[in-house]
Amino acid sequence: MSVAKKIAESSCRSSWIREMFEEGAKLSEIHGCDNVFDFSIGNPNLEPPEQFQRVLEELVADRTPGRHGYMSNAGYPETRVAVAAYLSQDQGVDLTGAHIVMTVGAGGALNVILKAILDPGDEVIVPVPYFVEYGSYVDNHGGVLRPVGSTTDFDLDLASIEAAIGPQTKAVLINSPHNPTGRVYSAETLAGLGALLRRKSEERGCIVYLVSDEPYRRIVYDGLKVPAVMAAYENSLIASSYSKELSLSGERIGYAAANPAIPNVGAMVEALTMTNRILGYVNAPALMQRVVAKLQGVSVDISPYQRNRDVLYQALIEAGFEVYKPQGAFYMFPKAPVEDDVAFCREMQEHLVLVVPGSGFGAPGYFRMAYCVAPQVVDGAIPALKQVGAKYFKK
Repeated sequence: MSVAKKIAESSCRSSWIREMFEEGAKLSEIHGCDNVFDFSIGNPNLEPPEQFQRVLEELVADRTPGRHGYMSNAGYPETRVAVAAYLSQDQGVDLTGAHIVMTVGAGGALNVILKAILDPGDEVIVPVPYFVEYGSYVDNHGGVLRPVGSTTDFDLDLASIEAAIGPQTKAVLINSPHNPTGRVYSAETLAGLGALLRRKSEERGCIVYLVSDEPYRRIVYDGLKVPAVMAAYENSLIASSYSKELSLSGERIGYAAANPAIPNVGAMVEALTMTNRILGYVNAPALMQRVVAKLQGVSVDISPYQRNRDVLYQALIEAGFEVYKPQGAFYMFPKAPVEDDVAFCREMQEHLVLVVPGSGFGAPGYFRMAYCVAPQVVDGAIPALKQVGAKYFKK
């Protein structure tokens, strides 16, 4: 039996995140779960808020006929209206339900958006490092991923983005708060990006879209607020989900939102609705659509994440590692002490600490730690970090 060459090649490369996650399961069987410190996968360890449970139980008890049937491919009108109302406040623009398409998570939203805007050979610019699946998502729809450099502290490098924009550029794809670095792009940076894309769109006579992947928007620290992409640039689309802010990653519920200022935005939303169907998603899960409609603005208490961030950051700094302090999300992206980040992650595995090579995010020489874990996982890993640090960073 043969499979498609492209899929066979992808399987050989396989996701480092999943590989290390599965390796962690094996090590746990050997050494016991309490002795393995797994930072490999961004699976929220917090339970959904109590409001979620109450709303879910109420909706499950409702036996009104037709509650589990098909609806519009864009989603329930009342859910779209609720999302639009909240997003209007958040983004500083006036959205209606007609600008929202409910999707199967943020990953589904990104695929829906990319399918709607890409012709074969169109390019999507993405700052490095970037979420490992972006390349596959762009390739799914005939596009070409164009990675560009970021600044040393993982901010957008507008000069690099400008240099990369060419005749085939269709979109710039950003992620803030950022996976894997935890960077939050400032309002000034987004305004600069918006001005750049506006100018380039005018010069070329065709739109360069800004696609913003925002599932971590509600997970920020130290009183920071994530600036609004739609206020910064009119030709923008947002992909987001409730996987992180409500800890519903397994429920696969999210949305795509089109900026009302996009020319002929109705045609854009029709395209998003069509791609939601033809990609096989058909529609977002019915029950979860009803749930999130009642939970706009609700999120998990992120104080455990902030505690883990603070403890882990301090431990890494004291051990000698070079690392950016995350402003949001729940990832740390330290610089590896050796050039071969894969070899370093294997070394950490020998200490029963599971981390992911930066190569998987287009940034060799770094490694990612997902700290959405129990506090004892962070605390338990500190002796190993100190031991490895003493080896490489002699004082």
